[in-house]
Amino acid sequence: MERRKFLKYATLAGGGFTFAGCTPRKSNPQSEVSVVALPIVADEPLKVGFVYVGSAVDLGWTHAHDLGRREMEANLQSKVKTTFIENVNEGADAERVMRQLASDGNKLIFATARGYMNSTLKVAKEFPNTLFEQCGGYKRAPNVGTYLGRFEEPRYLTGMIAGKMTKSNVIGFIGSHPIPEVIRGIGAFTQGLRVTNPKAKVKVVWVHTWFDPSKEKDAAQTLVSVGADVLTQYTDSAAAIQLAEEKGIYAFGNNTDMSQFGPKAHLTSSISEWGKFYTDKALAVINNTWVSDNVWDGIAQEMVNISPLNSAIPQDVQQLVISRRDEFIQGTAHPFDGPIKDQKGVVRVPNGKVLNDRGQLTMNWYVEGIEGSIPKRHS
Repeated sequence: MERRKFLKYATLAGGGFTFAGCTPRKSNPQSEVSVVALPIVADEPLKVGFVYVGSAVDLGWTHAHDLGRREMEANLQSKVKTTFIENVNEGADAERVMRQLASDGNKLIFATARGYMNSTLKVAKEFPNTLFEQCGGYKRAPNVGTYLGRFEEPRYLTGMIAGKMTKSNVIGFIGSHPIPEVIRGIGAFTQGLRVTNPKAKVKVVWVHTWFDPSKEKDAAQTLVSVGADVLTQYTDSAAAIQLAEEKGIYAFGNNTDMSQFGPKAHLTSSISEWGKFYTDKALAVINNTWVSDNVWDGIAQEMVNISPLNSAIPQDVQQLVISRRDEFIQGTAHPFDGPIKDQKGVVRVPNGKVLNDRGQLTMNWYVEGIEGSIPKRHS
């Protein structure tokens, strides 16, 4: 799969529409910023290391990061030299790999898993002249920044589509781990769903893993057996899409464009786009302008998006989704605009208000429209 180059626009397949140009990157008001100046040798490429929790070709979370690495290489060419290590477990294994990358002269290291946070901080303290970016964490240091995408934006858009494509009014959602990020994603999807179809309900099956095609397929089958005719996921494999293709129903992909696994079933994917961020951070190191901050960016900053839409989606629905996407970019709409009730009918976000970042980052409740309860996380 070849990553498209640094784009301002993405064309919708079969729809004749184009996405609007993204607005400039906005600063994060919650960022904690500190500047670290490093001696960069002129005419030598910046060595950049990547630590992957999975395989670079898993077609999910890790593959999206690897596409971003490759896009950074294409953008900066001889200015950077990259190394990536795959299938790195959290804890001691991650520490060992990061120490090796730092010892090998990598001056910028991207730790691309949520569970690498403490390991990153520990190794960063040992290598104060190496810069680290850790994905999904919340603890920073003078030479450690954090970053994450606002995945709730594309998930809301896929929910809007699901509401118009379901006939049974039952949507199946495969959840990975019951943590705020995933609960937030399910909530955002359901918020979008209820905009286009207030009668539709979301049923969730938790698999307590990020990547296990067998478990994901079993979960998808369970959801189909209880009436779901649209499937979506917060997991990494394409198992649900493949099952949807077999069953003649619809599905959404996650992290990367998964249309190849079910051309008829696949409506679109909620995708991560790390290339611009990786390019910007590498350039900042080269230019001695790197800062330790917390980046949490969305569609407007080109960190998340939806993939081309299946032409099976009616034109009016495509236009509705594009319009809402533009509102996200312009900042005139938010996936968690009030009023929002939880599944017990309690108003959590009043009319005219928005669920703030802290509320999103600690989300432990289901919005109205989701059936079932949130389980405890498996150790």
